Amino acid sequence: MVAGGVGEGDGYGGYRAQLLETLQQKGIRDLAVLRAIRMVPRHLFVPEALRAHAYEDRPLPVGEQQTISQPYIVALMTSLLALTGPEKVLEIGTGSGYQTAVLARLARRVCSIERLPSLAMRARARLEELGYTNVWIRVANGALGWPDEAPFERILVAAGGPSVPPPLFEQLAEGGRMMLPIGDAASQTLTLVEKVAGAMRTTPYGDCMFVKLVGKYAWES
Repeated sequence: MVAGGVGEGDGYGGYRAQLLETLQQKGIRDLAVLRAIRMVPRHLFVPEALRAHAYEDRPLPVGEQQTISQPYIVALMTSLLALTGPEKVLEIGTGSGYQTAVLARLARRVCSIERLPSLAMRARARLEELGYTNVWIRVANGALGWPDEAPFERILVAAGGPSVPPPLFEQLAEGGRMMLPIGDAASQTLTLVEKVAGAMRTTPYGDCMFVKLVGKYAWES
């Protein structure tokens, strides 16, 4: 939904093409999501020393003991949100800003929360540099959501918690969809949460491993 993205001839086009082929082989079929991943320069969201590995299908460290998610997980979670364009999305865990950029290409507005000020500042600067104009980032406890902007048609949580934080479900619009990892600190289950007639409906989508969601309604540390 924005003009931000990559230019031709940045030297990474072949690597992006290989990544898209890998994602398709793993079952990603959503063409809009694949197009968004093709347009977002992942190498600019990782430390310069790791750019040679930016388009490998694996997570990478981005500082502050945080990671940029594996591209397959980004693609899967984004696909399961079933974005059509007009949605307002809440993202918990801005991190590097890579997942934020993918969401921003598919939704009308992205409100992203990061608890670490240094990561929020870097992500905001990178997204502005790349021309993304429909993203808002704040530093806060993500498990509390963003009440002033609620309700959200979609919510994506890029950190693992023990359960669905009640404030996030409250801020999910009726008929909305939320993707989040649920489990303990060592292993989680990627879970789709839907709000149907005010009730919670959950569907598991396999094992995953995320950094911990920290704060009230999550892990204390």
